[in-house]
Amino acid sequence: MSYSVGQVAAFAGVTVRTLHHYDKAGLLSPSDRSHAGYRLYSEADLVRLQQILFYRELGFPLDEIAAILEDPQANALERLRARQRQLREEIARLQRLAEVAERAIEVQKTGVSLTPQERFEVFGEVTFDLSYATEAELKWAHSAGQREAMARAAAHTKEDWRRLMGEAAAWRAELLAVFDEGEPSDGERAMDLAEEHRLHIARWFTSCPPETHRRIADDFVTDPRAFALVVPPSQQRPGLAAYLCGAVRANAARHAGGGTDTEEDG
Repeated sequence: MSYSVGQVAAFAGVTVRTLHHYDKAGLLSPSDRSHAGYRLYSEADLVRLQQILFYRELGFPLDEIAAILEDPQANALERLRARQRQLREEIARLQRLAEVAERAIEVQKTGVSLTPQERFEVFGEVTFDLSYATEAELKWAHSAGQREAMARAAAHTKEDWRRLMGEAAAWRAELLAVFDEGEPSDGERAMDLAEEHRLHIARWFTSCPPETHRRIADDFVTDPRAFALVVPPSQQRPGLAAYLCGAVRANAARHAGGGTDTEEDG
């Protein structure tokens, strides 16, 4: 028995245009033609179409499907296993994103509601890039410190944010002065500023041991979005991110050598 292209499209839940595309690509050519030249599909063609749609549902591109159907015994099992691994990785990634979204929703529900005017008043030029926030959540997803930081940030009042940002602005002014005066990043003043920054994080967000602080500072060099949270673009200087990272590393080494007290401020 033969079926028209319209009938096959209805059976399979695809468009006639899709079947035409499969024909032109050599993936599924009808076994026969009517006297008027219309495509006619056999039962075997329908079986092949089912296989094509199965692999398409799994996300295989058409060229890979063609290769599998050419020699199913040689290609199908290995390719299916590879696709299975990819799907599992994608499921895990989407699950992590769902968890990020859930935590972001909780922050929005419990956090302080500020109008756009209040946000500008409190945060000024410092803006939080949502794409960086999402990546940071994924990067630190299993960190107790990240969870604590989000919880404490959500609990801050508007006045808390004013004080926090005021401290940050004063610290930033000192950092720019030390940098502009040519002080070395491993000098006493620069290291003291790095220590102030570390204790600022501990005071307002989460415990920040020197090694954690060093990892945070590494992002200042590799990701402009991270450094923009510390120094807005309008105040940045060439080399400043690397300078601060160097000061943090030097301060961490100073702690490792027992040069200063490592107790965190609450």
